[in-house]
Amino acid sequence: MHALLDRPLWVFDMDGTLTVPAHDFAAFKAKHGLPADRDLLGATLALPEPRRREVLDAIDVWEDAIARAAQAQDDAVALLDALVEQGARCAVLTRNSREGAFITLEAAGLLPYFVDQDLILGRDCALAKPAPDGVLEVLRRAGSTPAEAVMVGDWVFDVMAGRNAGTATVLVERHGPAPEDWRSWCDVRVERLDVLIS
Repeated sequence: MHALLDRPLWVFDMDGTLTVPAHDFAAFKAKHGLPADRDLLGATLALPEPRRREVLDAIDVWEDAIARAAQAQDDAVALLDALVEQGARCAVLTRNSREGAFITLEAAGLLPYFVDQDLILGRDCALAKPAPDGVLEVLRRAGSTPAEAVMVGDWVFDVMAGRNAGTATVLVERHGPAPEDWRSWCDVRVERLDVLIS
């Protein structure tokens, strides 16, 4: 596990990983008539126009309100402090919009950790996780290789994206022990991110 700390590029999911989760996805999907068993973004993108645009606009409004009240996870701050101290570069890859990512990180006091703001990517920058495209785009922008990077997240889509891009993967089990079908996608599972530096 400590060998991961030698990697110079760390790519983080945002909501639930770096910040305290505040999205009630089930309620949003119910309100907008989306299937309960589909992920929100996938279900929305499958809608025909103009319904797709209506729901995407509603997502933007919903996410903006949550972003402005974002709070950092204390264990994420501890890990970010350690990574910055040793000279690692930190990136964000979220299924939120890029603009929403900046609002969230600033509200949570985390934006200073992401010095290279070109490495903050949202769903409008690349095909969303679990596709590897966003991770590969971060690597391209950073001039890094998969062997130099770690993808960190709290959901299976995060580690799937990292694994499919060839990076090391860390799953932070914010929702309890990971289901068996998630485990093959991650190299390391932790209950808290600061375990990685203990």
